[in-house]
Amino acid sequence: MLVLAVHGSAVPEAGATIERLAESVRRLTGTRVAVGHLDHQAPSLADVLASCPGAVVVPLLLGDGYHRTVDIPAVARRHDCVVTPGLSGVSAVGLALHDRLAEAGGPGDAVVVAGAGSSRPGGNDGTEAAARLLARRVGVPVVTAYCSASEPSVPDAVAGLRAAGHARVAISTHLLAPGRFTHALAAVPGAWTVAAPLGAHPGLAHTVAWRYGEASRSARTDLALNAS
Repeated sequence: MLVLAVHGSAVPEAGATIERLAESVRRLTGTRVAVGHLDHQAPSLADVLASCPGAVVVPLLLGDGYHRTVDIPAVARRHDCVVTPGLSGVSAVGLALHDRLAEAGGPGDAVVVAGAGSSRPGGNDGTEAAARLLARRVGVPVVTAYCSASEPSVPDAVAGLRAAGHARVAISTHLLAPGRFTHALAAVPGAWTVAAPLGAHPGLAHTVAWRYGEASRSARTDLALNAS
């Protein structure tokens, strides 16, 4: 069984977005897929894993902050579950950012890649990597900024680029689903366009399916070795 570990949100659209992604993963893997939440929504990740010990857990997290490195592994260990890497730095995220930006009108004169933000060492590496991946696809300056916990803020990054002469500053949303951060991004002063969150982008679904397949094959190999 595959369990998607997500942050969770009080915004109703977030749950619908994650469910669309989960359905895509079900079609790709042909396996049962459940969603466990770390906050705000039910069922909790702990409750889901308690009902399906030994599951493969794929974190739907774009960075390797506290949830990815501490919370999820701690819960998974209690139920003999395997935790795969998350979505930090994968090429599919760069492609998804590019596609969402194109849907919003393109990169304009400069791009701010807006991540959630983390105060944990390495917690913003996913946003930095995503910005580098996006920069390879667009011919304009690309900078990173954060919705919380880190600097610069998104409004400050937009203002800085405009002050440098970039009239059309696009915000590329390095977030998975709608929530309070995406609502805040929509109101950033001076932004030329704001891309939608990554959502159920096909590249993310394929990445999750690949993570699950790799973990499942590794587990079968371990069982065979232990039985021999």
